[in-house]
Amino acid sequence: MPVPRYVILKFDPVNARSGPSDDHRLLWTYHVRGLPVQVVAETKDWRRICDPDGGLSWVHKRTTDGRRSVMNTSGGAVPILSAAHDNAAVVAYLAPRAIAPLDRCQGDWCKIKMGGAAGWTRAAQVWGTAPAPQCR
Repeated sequence: MPVPRYVILKFDPVNARSGPSDDHRLLWTYHVRGLPVQVVAETKDWRRICDPDGGLSWVHKRTTDGRRSVMNTSGGAVPILSAAHDNAAVVAYLAPRAIAPLDRCQGDWCKIKMGGAAGWTRAAQVWGTAPAPQCR
């Protein structure tokens, strides 16, 4: 699999470590199942991830899932539109810090699903779509 790439955290909780083994220091524990993270390095069993807040840590590969989601890291609600263009009708809003499953991206637009709503948002308005490494 290419690096960087996005995955989600499969469980709550997930331990974040300073290095790629259980012997390394525990940095923090994630408590958000489905959180989008970017894999920026990996070993056979461990993934170095970047989270939406810019935190870098190592997690075991069994705690991640290849499905994708996005997170609203802006200070306000992000409009979800009925079509992939700026003049489309608003069908819902993604609240700040909310997570939504990612269906697909086409160019600058990404289709997400949340609750009973599905629609499009600009990729730049959510975290979990940028191809470049998000943490250094």
